[in-house]
Parts: sequence; C-alpha cells; structure tokens
Amino acid sequence: MRSEAIQGFIDRLLGRGQAAVTVPPLDGALKPNNVLEEAAAGLAVTAPDNLVEWSGRLLFSSGSRIHSTDGRTRFDVRGAVTAMASSPGGLLAVATDAEGISIKRLDGSLTRLTRPEASAFDCTTAMVFAGERTLFACVGSAENPIDRWTHDLLEGGRTGSLWRIDLDSGDATSLTTGLAFPNGVVLAADGDCIVSESWQKRLIKISTTGAVSGQVIEDLPGYPGRLSHSARGGYWLSVFAPRSQLIEFVLREAAYRRAMMSEVDPALWIAPALSTGKSVLEPMQGGALKQMGLLKPWAPTQSYGLVVELNAAFVPVRSMHSRAGGKRHGITSAVERAGTLWVTSKGGDELVALDVSDKAE
Repeated sequence: MRSEAIQGFIDRLLGRGQAAVTVPPLDGALKPNNVLEEAAAGLAVTAPDNLVEWSGRLLFSSGSRIHSTDGRTRFDVRGAVTAMASSPGGLLAVATDAEGISIKRLDGSLTRLTRPEASAFDCTTAMVFAGERTLFACVGSAENPIDRWTHDLLEGGRTGSLWRIDLDSGDATSLTTGLAFPNGVVLAADGDCIVSESWQKRLIKISTTGAVSGQVIEDLPGYPGRLSHSARGGYWLSVFAPRSQLIEFVLREAAYRRAMMSEVDPALWIAPALSTGKSVLEPMQGGALKQMGLLKPWAPTQSYGLVVELNAAFVPVRSMHSRAGGKRHGITSAVERAGTLWVTSKGGDELVALDVSDKAE
C-alpha cells in the first residue's frame, strides 16, 4: 500500500502513469472515417440500446419498451431496460433499473429473480448466458444508478462488479468487485469472461471463479461498452464516448471537478457524452469554427460514434466512425447478423445497419 502511494505521488509529480493526460491517437485500424455516418438511413427510435438476437429475431430496447427490427415483437417492462442477453435455448434476460433482472421465455412468461441479491442488479449494464442455467451479469456501480454514469466517472467510481447467477436456484454469487464501471461482457473460447472496464479504458479477462487473469487490450482512445461476437471469430466492441486531453485533465483536478459538479448543470459538464449540440450553452466542439466573425480555436469533441472489430487476439482490424460533425454518436451496442452489423446510436436516436459482409483485411 505504501509503495502504491509513493508511486502515485511520483506519477502526479512527473505527469506519467495514472496521472498522464495523454490520449492514444485514432490511427491504424482505428483511423477516422465516415462509414457509420454515411450509412443508409436507419430506423429512427428514441435512445435505442441493448441489441440482442433472440429466437431468430433481433431485439433492442428503447426506454421501457422492447422492439424487434422487423416490427413483429414489442412488449413493455417496468422501468428502463439497462441490459439484455439471450441463450441458445430461447431464454431472454432483461435487466431494468426498477426490478433488476427477469427471465422471459418463448411462451411469454416473465419471471423475476426474487432472491435478496436481486436488488444489487438495479445498475446492470451487460449480461451473457453460459448455457441455459448460468448467467453472468455486470453491475456498473453500487453507488450510482445507470443514468448517472457521468457522475460515476467524475467521482472516480470503482464499485462495479461481475456476478454469476444460477438460474435454477436463483442464487447469485459476486465473482469480482472493485471494477471501474464494467459495461460489457462476452464469453471467450475458453469459457472465461471478457469484460470491458469503461473507466479504465480497457478489456480484461475474468475466469469463472472471479480471478482477473489480465487485460487483453488497454489504453483505448474511448470508453468501451458492450461486446459481441463477430462472424470471423473475433469481437465487435462499441465505444460509447471519446476520450480527450481536456477530460483527462479534469479527471485529475479534484478541486475543479468538485466545484464543477456542485455549481454547473450536469448537461454542461466537461465530460464525455452520448450526444452534443442540443443546447446553445454547450461549448463549441471541433475546429475552424467561425462565430460572430471570429475564428474559434480547436476544441475536443465530447461525443463521437465508434464501433471496432477485434480479431480473436483482440487486435483491432477495422472500425466505423461518426466524427465530431456527425449525428450517429453514443454507440452502445452492435450485433452482426447475416453480413449486416446492426448498431444502436443511443445519442443519435437511430438504429443503423452496416454491410460488413466483406472480410476485414
């Protein structure tokens, strides 16, 4: 503990390690493009989220309502849907901020996990089935509800956890705690969980016993969200907001951050966002902008649209972007189906379909 404190002091003194404000560039397979922004018009829907394939249909949530992309399925649940997952046998796990996790079956029945531990799942961010009897669930924060994720970031939140739930008995076991807002989970080939730890900007591997065996990718240029499998044996990673040197600086200035959070409307905080440009009070974002006859200097964007394909070794191989001037921002989930990648732009209020049938180079 003492050595960690000394190392932290040295990092702050020299501006390195956890105290650095550098952000990795978007380069190589992450080089900016307009693929996401220039895709054909999608389905306009308010804050789409939580894409999942269930019983031959592609479902997504919007608030407390669950839809299918073909319009044949629609049902409501109590509370806003925060995460969904499906099993090969037809189980659908639905997490809401009002009732925790429930299991929906093909016959239409909906059963809530009524064990006492279920109250811990009000901030469930992502889930994945391991067969028909086990469900892994990420809880983003034990202190903040899911709609206060920005507060959790600025407060340095590390109260997230990964749980294993036995669906036969309803027993829930906490596998790993102290995570910095786990926000996506997928099963690797060996059965372990790959978890996106948003505030640490990385993906980590956690065994079914809860041991963190290491990070598979680190220092991402944005905040990672949900994960899904690709048709080429790799993964799709949704990046719901960008990093910037300005935000990294604010995260390291405790006095300024506390003053901002106590005195400024949360919508105007210097913080990542799912969308921007909805208020004239927001700071301008981008570069070479002329206002009132004056050329404004460049300013970093607080919202962005990005989905990344990773190969089986978690190396980025391609990406689709909606840049600062675009509208398809806040990508929270992506699912590939029959050569089409469906993407939820929660910030842009749109469900977008991208042709990804060509094998990534």
